[in-house]
Amino acid sequence: MPPTTLSTAVRERPHPLVVTADSDLLDDVLRLAAAASAEVHVAVDPVAARPAWTAAPFVVLGADAAGACIRAGLAGRAAVILLARGPQAEPAWHYAEALRAEHVAVLPAAEAWLVDRFADYATGSPARGRIVAVLGGRGGAGASVLATALAVTAHRQGFDTLLVDADPLGGGVDLVLGWERLRGLRWPELVDARGRVNPPALVGALPGQGSLAVLSFDRSELDAVPVEAMAAALDAGRRGRDLVVVDLPRRLDEPSLMALTAADRAYVVVPAELRACVAAKRVVAVTATHCPALGVVVRVPAPGGVEPVEVARALGLPLAGVLRTEGRLARDLEVGEPPAGSGRGPLAELCRVLLADMQPRRHRAAIS
Repeated sequence: MPPTTLSTAVRERPHPLVVTADSDLLDDVLRLAAAASAEVHVAVDPVAARPAWTAAPFVVLGADAAGACIRAGLAGRAAVILLARGPQAEPAWHYAEALRAEHVAVLPAAEAWLVDRFADYATGSPARGRIVAVLGGRGGAGASVLATALAVTAHRQGFDTLLVDADPLGGGVDLVLGWERLRGLRWPELVDARGRVNPPALVGALPGQGSLAVLSFDRSELDAVPVEAMAAALDAGRRGRDLVVVDLPRRLDEPSLMALTAADRAYVVVPAELRACVAAKRVVAVTATHCPALGVVVRVPAPGGVEPVEVARALGLPLAGVLRTEGRLARDLEVGEPPAGSGRGPLAELCRVLLADMQPRRHRAAIS
């Protein structure tokens, strides 16, 4: 199927945009789009790409054109696929952050993945799931507990949910759920993941209960996951789940930066204490550059009387919510009860507030 010219783009349903001056790469992409019966717009440079850049459902950007598009100010949109070609080609990770690239791929290894993505568009697949990231402003702030509680609450509200552990030094977020004995794959078994992972197959292989699944580190010596494996897991989660919740470390490595960059929103958890605010200031300075949709959740009580609004003001962030003390929480975690598992209490209420503007793609009965 021939590509559509950009001169007609504004008069038609928006098509995926392909931006490259590499004729061999373009031939490959057009062949894969035709295999999926998908029409595309083609541009050879940022000037030609600009009219369709924002409206396109997604952009396939050749690595040859990535630098020029960044310099032209075309980096500020979601759903950019950064693509290179050749068996010896290196993924253009150095451009991925500036572009907030959703995926970085190399042909021919990613051909099946790209055909699937074009087919999603051609067949009118449901909207992709959202990603929420959570990290602590200082050590022990409670980020893993909040991330897990968000996933548990979303599940209770009818969301198909995936909880992703991006903190290799956290001990495993499956422990927070009380699922360390459940069978299923953890990160050590998935570190060789590349390209698109079949969403039902991935989720079905993970520890889970009902429509809530977790991709966790275990107690092995694995201290990081490849960026490609994180990208594959996020892509699978976004295709197959309503919501992906990512538990991030305070010290962001390359895979956790990818997760943060892919997030639709992020929350930094900060105790209402002076030293915590000082520590969080440095975390926020790094985090905000990768995810502009960043808010603060303030944990109280405040020993020195610091108010949540003062914490938010000091960090220059909107106050997303307040995490209040819950007497049974520590005991529940010790005996393997998941946070917010009962659906009652301050933590569950906070999670409902943070999820209030989200709706599952498929209607499923909420858990009473």
